[in-house]
Amino acid sequence: MIELRDLLIAAAMVCGPSALACTSLIAAPGATDSGSSMITYAADSHTLYGALYHQAAADHSAGAMRRVVDWDTGKYRGDIPEIAHTYATIGNMNEHGLTIAESTWGGRHELEGTGTIDYGSLIYITLQRAKTAREAIDVMTKLVADYGYASEGESFSIADPNEVWVMEMIGKGKADKGAVWVARRVPEGYISGHANHARIHTFPLDDPETLYSPDVISFARSQGYFTGKDEDFDFSRAYAITDAGALRGCDARVWSYFNRFAPQGEMDKYLPWILEGKGEPMPLWVKPAEALTAKDLKWMMRDHFEGTPFDMTKDIGAGPFDSPYRWRPMNYTVDGQEYVHERAIATQQTGFSFVADMNKDRHDAMKGVLWFGVDDANTCVYVPVFNSTTTVPPSLSEETADLLTLNWDSMFWVNNWVANQAYNRYSQMIPDIRRVQNGLETRWETAVSDAEKAVAGKDYASAASVLSPLTADAAATTTSDYKALGDYLLVKYLDGNIKKERDGKFERSEEGMPVQPVFGGYNERYFRSIVEDAGERLKVVEPQQ
Repeated sequence: MIELRDLLIAAAMVCGPSALACTSLIAAPGATDSGSSMITYAADSHTLYGALYHQAAADHSAGAMRRVVDWDTGKYRGDIPEIAHTYATIGNMNEHGLTIAESTWGGRHELEGTGTIDYGSLIYITLQRAKTAREAIDVMTKLVADYGYASEGESFSIADPNEVWVMEMIGKGKADKGAVWVARRVPEGYISGHANHARIHTFPLDDPETLYSPDVISFARSQGYFTGKDEDFDFSRAYAITDAGALRGCDARVWSYFNRFAPQGEMDKYLPWILEGKGEPMPLWVKPAEALTAKDLKWMMRDHFEGTPFDMTKDIGAGPFDSPYRWRPMNYTVDGQEYVHERAIATQQTGFSFVADMNKDRHDAMKGVLWFGVDDANTCVYVPVFNSTTTVPPSLSEETADLLTLNWDSMFWVNNWVANQAYNRYSQMIPDIRRVQNGLETRWETAVSDAEKAVAGKDYASAASVLSPLTADAAATTTSDYKALGDYLLVKYLDGNIKKERDGKFERSEEGMPVQPVFGGYNERYFRSIVEDAGERLKVVEPQQ
């Protein structure tokens, strides 16, 4: 039997997780209640503003060029030939319902790409050029072969209404402008995911559901990363860096997802891998005990390891209000010993996140539903955006995106208004947030279900005209309601107190004055920590008579 406490302590003593960000969770058809393909994405960055990006479909003349600008840095990287026609995109989805997400794992630093196309540009260029997941893999790999790869190790979730693939890619450094890669289709009925660590280990060499670059093994041999038989080649061990940060800080997020939905206890055997790098690596996919819904994935994106050995609400770091948040840096040293904060799926520095639901049986105008949220996934509201959406709601527009200027018309800033109040008094405020959040998300889920019935039998343009106002209304109402929620939280919890309420209003006396508020205090653990630290000084001693 695994002694969880001992493993946790041992892992914490090694080193903390890396600073890499982003999480993508996957549910293949057969693993969802609707038969949909689903993938998620949290774009985590301390400098990323949460906005919804849109590119219109377009025809291009012969000789037209496309400018490539690095997604992370804004640096101009070069120009590549444009194709005759490009598809419309909305966020990380295109008009055909193709969706691509990513997470960066870096890998061997000497292999950082020296070409033209960075991972972000690779995603958005591909969305403009491919209709299906298999087409996307072909486009992506040809782009980096022709124009060179400019990033480090990257995992991609690539999904259409019929299937989901995981592709992992890393550059060749100064040896070559291109990249080595491997892609595997997630089997029907299974869930998968990646979170800043390469997840493809050994793979079949003659399986049509596995694709790879011709030199993925020979290049590793030439660089001294691998010396065994071809059939024993492990992509992750060859090209990634499997340290405590990669496991505890990255694979642990995928473990939490698997642990939530796999048969009870099935994932316990992989704790030694997560905590010490021992035993069998965690599998690329597992079969869930029950079919998942889009709502399941929304709530998984809000995970802080609750109910697991890594539960962030259970140690003293959670403070007096059981907060599952830890500010950076992730590592810290006390008396010469290094320690680590957990890195959960939900985190405060998310720019935007989504749950993409792609279903071949829905109307073509809504075969892709992008449930889109900005700021922290834990406190955001996911609003519906469709593959046919061509107009970005003002509150989600990148036109006014500025991380350094507060804007009350922006959903990103309004969500931050709510979330940043809750961080300081989490256990007290989160029930109020959940009430509004659940109400809004239920409203939009019902609206999407109703819209699916309303567009049946309509042509594409007519269906799109029904769906577009739904997205606009969801964005505007959510922004307005969350601004009101933030105002309410400020008034209710002002100065450490909790105002009393009756019939939806703050209580007043018969004379119209505010009634005495509740003094919320702190949790028992916090009181005990004070006593342990300064109990003798703070002890109440009654005077002797």
